[in-house]
Amino acid sequence: MLIRLGYDITVTCPQPTPMISMMSAERARAPDIRVAESLVTTPDVDTTSYEDLFGNVCRRFVAPEGDFTIWSDCTIEDDGLPDPVDLSAEEVPVPELPDDCLVYLTGSRYCETDELSQVAWDLFGQTPPGWTRVQAICDFVHDRLAFNYKTASSTRSAHDAYREEIGVCRDYAHLAIALCRCMNIPARYINGYLGDIGVPIGSPDDFCAWMEVYLGGRWITFDPRNNKPRIGRIVVARGRDAADVPLLTSFGPHQLAAFRVWTYDVSDLAPA
Repeated sequence: MLIRLGYDITVTCPQPTPMISMMSAERARAPDIRVAESLVTTPDVDTTSYEDLFGNVCRRFVAPEGDFTIWSDCTIEDDGLPDPVDLSAEEVPVPELPDDCLVYLTGSRYCETDELSQVAWDLFGQTPPGWTRVQAICDFVHDRLAFNYKTASSTRSAHDAYREEIGVCRDYAHLAIALCRCMNIPARYINGYLGDIGVPIGSPDDFCAWMEVYLGGRWITFDPRNNKPRIGRIVVARGRDAADVPLLTSFGPHQLAAFRVWTYDVSDLAPA
């Protein structure tokens, strides 16, 4: 399967403003790229790339005063398979976890394990450990929160989402991540592309948030927002929560003027 993905974003800045974007497919997918990424900025500015502490691809630039547009497009090959399901995947005892998993066990800015620990153990302490427990957490979060783009908030935390019972995909991910960590299961936040491949057409293409959980000695995808295996996920970045993987970081004031994302199957089309 070939998936075309990209974005077209315009911001308005009152003065030259340094920025960092995190919107390219992860470097691990480089062998799958079939049409190389094209990046265009209007006006034209120099950009440089680097990897952050989590290995994510970050792009630096200075947006000039006025309207500034950054546009990107590429085509990537995907196996076309739904997210894998492994009901036998077991939890790894904390003493046996790899060192690099431990950072995904503790609380973070948007995932307050101290506020939710008792809730988690009351709800899932008697649930069979492993895949069943993580899926039970996803089921709970999926049913508890009401999805609504109009309720989006950049400051809502996992505990806030639990109390308010509303949110968008990042809130579903934060709450499920926090509950997993409370149960001593490493969980990390994912930003990426997710279109409507294999499902009825719903909301417009967009960046999406989900989580990866460490079970059976590997990281496994779970998605409490959609709560079903999906086709065509393209990971952009991983971190402890949304604070680690913002799509755009601005070191100065700006206003979002336009935002468009695409990610769709082009297997039957000749590459442009």
